[in-house]
Amino acid sequence: MNRIAIVGSSGSGKSVLARRLGEMLQVEVWHLDALLWKPDWVLTPREEQKQIQQELVSRDSWIIDGDYNSTLDIRLEAADTIIFLDMPRMICLYRVLKRRLMYHNRSRPDMQKGCKEKLDLALFRRVWQYRTSKRPVVLEKLELLAKDKRVILLNNSKEVKKYVDEMKSQV
Repeated sequence: MNRIAIVGSSGSGKSVLARRLGEMLQVEVWHLDALLWKPDWVLTPREEQKQIQQELVSRDSWIIDGDYNSTLDIRLEAADTIIFLDMPRMICLYRVLKRRLMYHNRSRPDMQKGCKEKLDLALFRRVWQYRTSKRPVVLEKLELLAKDKRVILLNNSKEVKKYVDEMKSQV
C-alpha cells in the first residue's frame, strides 16, 4: 500500500480517513480540494488539474483524497489501493452540514486558505445525487480495476472504524 486513492461523495469522510492512514503509514497525504481550489472558491482549470495530479501520482508513495470525476482515472490507474467510501446519502448530508457549522466563517484543514466553508444548494444537490449519478460510474471502474489493484469498499462508519483498527494492528 504505497499509492492510495480515496474516493466518495462529499461528506463521506475521505479527508479524515486520508489523514488517519497517512499518520499510520507515514505516507504523505494530498487533499485535492486544497490543491485544486484557489482562494475565494476559484477552481483550477482542468488542464492544470490534470498536470498537478500527474505529478502527484508519479511519486513513489502517496494518499490522495478527492472525487473529481474528470480526473478520476489518473488516480485510479496509478493507485495500488483504492478505497471507496460508499456512505449513505443521509450520513454525507449530515456531515456536510456539521462541517459547515464547525468551520463557520473559516477554511477547514483540508481546504485552501481563503475558501471559507459554505453550504449551498449546489453542494446539497451534488451529495444527494451522488448515489444515482457518480456512484454507478465509480463502481464500474472499480470492478474493472479490481483484477490488478486492491479495491476496498466501505459502506458505513462502522466498516471504516473496523478497517482503521485492522490497519493499526498491521502497522
